[in-house]
Amino acid sequence: MRWMDVPPVWLIAFAALAWLQARYLKLGLSLEGGLTDLLSGVLIGGGILMAVLAVVEFRRHKTTVIPHETPSSMVQSGIYKRSRNPIYVGDVLILAGLILRFDAVLSLVLVPVFVWVLERRFILPEEDRLRRTFRADFARYERKTRRWI
Repeated sequence: MRWMDVPPVWLIAFAALAWLQARYLKLGLSLEGGLTDLLSGVLIGGGILMAVLAVVEFRRHKTTVIPHETPSSMVQSGIYKRSRNPIYVGDVLILAGLILRFDAVLSLVLVPVFVWVLERRFILPEEDRLRRTFRADFARYERKTRRWI
């Protein structure tokens, strides 16, 4: 069951909720249009790009990308200079883009709920592990780099 407790599974679940809402509970609400299509594409593409850049940095540093494992090194380069959690930022962008793509207006409320789940379920425990493992290095990194953006 532990394999199910990873951010992509949560992203798929939230996206499925948005799709279901768009399919069965529209309530006459719509943001459909060319600008919305463009914005959804930019969000999804930007989210994928952020996640890929983050995974590349993890691979360069030869450390784990799995949220519940203790990393062997602390990544502070590349996209990690701008955000301590670029993969999670990417996941949020992807979800927002999918909600717009599905035209699931009511599901826009899922975005802050998804942020909350990511923070409580993954980010805070990860930061505690980094704090215990890398102590002073993580304290400096935490002071100079924001959690989200």
